Amino acid sequence: MTELSALFHGFSVVLSPMNLVLMLVGITLGVLIGVLPGLGGANGVAILLPLTFSMSPTSAIIMLSCIYWGALFGGAITSVLFNIPGEPWSVATTFDGYPMAQKGEAGQALTAAFTSSFVGAFVAVLMITFLAPLVAKFALEFGPPEFFAVYLLTFCSFVGMGKGSPFKILASMSIGFALAAVGMDTVTGQLRLTFGLTDLMRGFDFLIAVIGLFGIGEILLSMEEGLAFSGKSARINPKVVLQTWAQLPRYWVTSLRSAAVGIWMGITPGGATPASFMSYGLAKKMSRDGAKFGTGQIEGVVAPETAAHAAGTSALLPMLALGIPGSPTAAVLLGGLLIWGLQPGPLLFVEQKDFVWGLIASMYLGNIAGLIVVLTTVPLFASILRIPFSIIAPVIVVICAIGAYTVHNAMLDIWLMVLFGVVGYVFKKLDYPLAPLVLALVLGDNAENAFRQAMLLSQGDLRIFMSNGLVGSITGLALVLLFWPLISRAIARVRKPKPAGFAAEQPVD
Repeated sequence: MTELSALFHGFSVVLSPMNLVLMLVGITLGVLIGVLPGLGGANGVAILLPLTFSMSPTSAIIMLSCIYWGALFGGAITSVLFNIPGEPWSVATTFDGYPMAQKGEAGQALTAAFTSSFVGAFVAVLMITFLAPLVAKFALEFGPPEFFAVYLLTFCSFVGMGKGSPFKILASMSIGFALAAVGMDTVTGQLRLTFGLTDLMRGFDFLIAVIGLFGIGEILLSMEEGLAFSGKSARINPKVVLQTWAQLPRYWVTSLRSAAVGIWMGITPGGATPASFMSYGLAKKMSRDGAKFGTGQIEGVVAPETAAHAAGTSALLPMLALGIPGSPTAAVLLGGLLIWGLQPGPLLFVEQKDFVWGLIASMYLGNIAGLIVVLTTVPLFASILRIPFSIIAPVIVVICAIGAYTVHNAMLDIWLMVLFGVVGYVFKKLDYPLAPLVLALVLGDNAENAFRQAMLLSQGDLRIFMSNGLVGSITGLALVLLFWPLISRAIARVRKPKPAGFAAEQPVD
């Protein structure tokens, strides 16, 4: 009942005319960002974050979170109509969505995608509503050792559970830590890694880095690939929507399973992309029509879209309750909270109730608004892809440059943005992940401060991270996740069946 009363208070905060307008603007911009390849949720939020500096934190986070919801919805439009994933997590949607469009069923595919996205996000928001306060109350017992253990758990889970080479993830994260260390040390007041340049005293602003890494990096990559848009046209009428909605209840097991996978991958740093692929694979394996997947099955659209939205939404739970982002977009939002003077974590639920519950209430309303917007404006957003990429790319670059300049009103920031853009391009070409770098850049200072405070408390004794059951269990779990690839390989080797001739060589009684 406490959570419900707080949620109703959150609705009273959100349902102001200004916040409702910002919600619709955010959804519309988000869908546009999701439709345009080369952008995405994290990119869009990073580029448009400077626009929110003059707003109240509550209004700003409502607009930015709605940009995120809109981007999640918009990625499905290009996947179905053009076979171009607007977002990385929309790749799995192309497997059956585009074949449906080729068969003249684009309206059904898009309706199924949008509705499944709404269901996945709604289940995740319900989970956030009731779990976030419990997680926050539990985290109030934390001190510096516990907080460092949680940061360690986040970093280790990225390494051990992340997709790709653990060495590449470690290298990316190490660069993020190095960038986070640049500037003035808040404890001693000494300058670190500034090389005599006074402009580096304030360090590398995470916003400049994110705009460059994601926005400029993606544009450079898209320019190299010579992106050209062509695809199917689509118009969704009420009859198609109702017919599709009548079919969807038969896939309720797939929806629930995909939502569960998405929520798990969102809370852990798995992310929406592996969640969508995992859900698609499970649906293909367990469905009666699994052999037909890839030829235009509506269930093949339901599974990845439900999981992607559940993962994208639930990633905000650890960010709000613990100050630990579960996705790159959550990491950008975390940086935004710090800019607005808010410290994500358990005290946020005590000191900033209007902000927290206003955000959670906006998740409910934002997803409803997003579903309505995408169902009514698909032809408009699809027509944007008829514009040549040679026109869209410069516009995006100009928006990125304006966003970078407005952070400190310094020309140096634009050059740093370009430099980070080149780094992002090189990372993508070499298949190095960007999310660990962003995570380390955002959380590096906090993790360092927590570690140093813990060392001061223990007078340099590392055993403080095993000094009680809570911090010991978190540290132990972090180490398990760090070495999980080796552990899983050892388990697989033990379970490996014995050779066929082994039994015949045994003596017979």
